[in-house]
Amino acid sequence: MQRHWQRDGWLATLLRPLAALTGWHVKRRRAQYVNGQRPVYRAPVPVVVIGNIYVGGTGKTPVVIATVQALRERGWTPGVVSRGYGVKIGPQARVGRGELNPADFGDEPALIAHTSGAPVAVHPRRALATQALLEQYPQTDVIVSDDGLQHLALARDAEIVVQDERGVGNGHLLPAGPLREPVSRLNTVDVIVTNRSAGGTQSISSASDSRTGPRHTDMQLHPDAARQIATGVQRALADFADPSAFRRVAAVAGIGNPNRFFATLQAAGIQPDPCVALPDHYDYRQSPFESVQAEAILITSKDAIKCQTQRDARLWEIPVRAQFSDPSLFDWLDQHLRKIADRRKHHRAPG
Repeated sequence: MQRHWQRDGWLATLLRPLAALTGWHVKRRRAQYVNGQRPVYRAPVPVVVIGNIYVGGTGKTPVVIATVQALRERGWTPGVVSRGYGVKIGPQARVGRGELNPADFGDEPALIAHTSGAPVAVHPRRALATQALLEQYPQTDVIVSDDGLQHLALARDAEIVVQDERGVGNGHLLPAGPLREPVSRLNTVDVIVTNRSAGGTQSISSASDSRTGPRHTDMQLHPDAARQIATGVQRALADFADPSAFRRVAAVAGIGNPNRFFATLQAAGIQPDPCVALPDHYDYRQSPFESVQAEAILITSKDAIKCQTQRDARLWEIPVRAQFSDPSLFDWLDQHLRKIADRRKHHRAPG
């Protein structure tokens, strides 16, 4: 489907009637929220939504983590809400901080909590998750929503869309194309982040003028030192490109776009063989590593958070950090949110 979604071929033509139904549903649903037919919850603190219109993995989680860290550096106390994909959650939201069990919170929320240190709440209804987080962590003064661009029941003060080099594919809605919303939706968001492959030939673009439309910035994910899952020992990434250190290195990834992880390793001079692509959110109830013939197996942080009990000494986590082409992106976001927070304080003030 990914191959078909990149071109306007026979399958896209065949599926256009279903895409038209998707478009009708999206338009109708949005109108219901705008017209007050469906309730919208507005949190007492600013809300930043980070999502996408392209179905599947585009790199949202590193952007969420980078946003949380940048806001904290600027004096904010952020909290994160997420759906908790793949986890059965009852009527009450789950709230936690620090080392969270992926089986209870989901792999991405557990990774965000582990990496950022921010409190995290999960529930399919983001408004409910937001309320629970603010109740348990009342010092929180800004909410970052992991995904949820289409979850209109939660009002938002800033929208950040993350896309990758696939762009909008063939430009069609599901199932004729890869889009959850029409391309025109991109004109209404505040920031568009394009996740570029490491070592790619396309240059990092400069930020656009946010006064004339969405602010544009490129992002690249740069790998840090590897961490051995079983021991916590760290080694330089260059060691895995050195045959005298490891004769054979493999890579395994259960993320939305595994090829991006493999390309990141290759850009660092590592030639993993084999490269094993697993389904996104793979739960690791069955180990995929036993059949892999290699002295070292490199995995993503999203996979590593679910492999902490694995005692396979060959497993090495490769953390990545996001680097943005727009150096003032988070300064802009900070100023934008402070204006909103000040307005709300003014409206709540007595008299």
